[in-house]
Amino acid sequence: MQQLPPGQSITRKFPVVGEKAPPPEALDLAHWRLELGGQITSPVSLTYDAVMKVAQDEFTADIHCVTSWSQPAMHFTGIRLSDLLAQFAIAPLENAQFVRFEAYSHRLHDTSLPLELAISDSWLVHSFEGKPLTPSRGYPLRIVTPSRYFYKSLKWLRRITFLESDRLGFWERTSGYHNNGDPWREERLDGTRFTSQSETNAFRNLTDFSDWRQRTQEDAPRVLVKANLQHWRPRTPDLTTLQLKACDFRGAELDGVNFSEANLTLGTFTGASLRNAMFESTDLEGADFSGADLTGAHFSNNFLSATTFIRDDRPLLGFDGMTMTAPDGLLEDQRAYLEALEGVFLQLESPY
Repeated sequence: MQQLPPGQSITRKFPVVGEKAPPPEALDLAHWRLELGGQITSPVSLTYDAVMKVAQDEFTADIHCVTSWSQPAMHFTGIRLSDLLAQFAIAPLENAQFVRFEAYSHRLHDTSLPLELAISDSWLVHSFEGKPLTPSRGYPLRIVTPSRYFYKSLKWLRRITFLESDRLGFWERTSGYHNNGDPWREERLDGTRFTSQSETNAFRNLTDFSDWRQRTQEDAPRVLVKANLQHWRPRTPDLTTLQLKACDFRGAELDGVNFSEANLTLGTFTGASLRNAMFESTDLEGADFSGADLTGAHFSNNFLSATTFIRDDRPLLGFDGMTMTAPDGLLEDQRAYLEALEGVFLQLESPY
């Protein structure tokens, strides 16, 4: 039996996580550049052709996503970071302690690793199972660091910077993800970033969530991380676009609530009443709906990688009239469970 890190579910799919598409410049190979700088002997700007002339290797690795899916023995082709540095005679200076990876992405994603780990375990990957990566999975070049949760494996690589001091990455800054991210130690979330009980209590009593929403392109929304929202009955059904990550909704009364475009990743909804709730373009990766009442609930265009509707023989309490269209990343066992339910309308994505 495949050994998995704690809290993970096995799949043979390769779910798309995060942004689905980069900006056009990421795919324009004639103008694409990989910049290397910071605390190194000689900064360099590399064309895609130059990168692809570095010695290629194939490798097989188990991949573990923070949203709880794992795929064993994924087969990639790429370049070891250490080989790239050797090819262009790039050496970290003595004061370099960390490596920062930055992306061609709309939200300027980045992440960091300790220098030793990056040199020993990071690959610049361009192909999966013998075929080029699709843009949604990181084409033309991404980082893969198998020993860490997959948010440390940046898509659409643009820049590698060697740092004297560490800088938290995008998901670590905005979502409270753990900066180390070791799946075997279940380092998903940084406990120092959890929302306090006093802030949670104030949130539970709000009738207007405007201050918790993004107002401009540059303005980041506020995020609740691992908040206790058990038995919550919101004073308004409009919970659209809220960022409520890894929150505990057990026993909450959420009938008719509109969660459209919200982020509810890793949320726990066991025993919650979600009758006629709306989930339109909602990020539900890793959320647990087992034991919830989803009668009449509407799901459309959702991220559903590692989302569970039955767990440990705990089925949905209600599902009649539930609809689900175009689910993205629904894992095999959960799909089979939903397909077997009478009274549920499913319009699934193309076969995987």
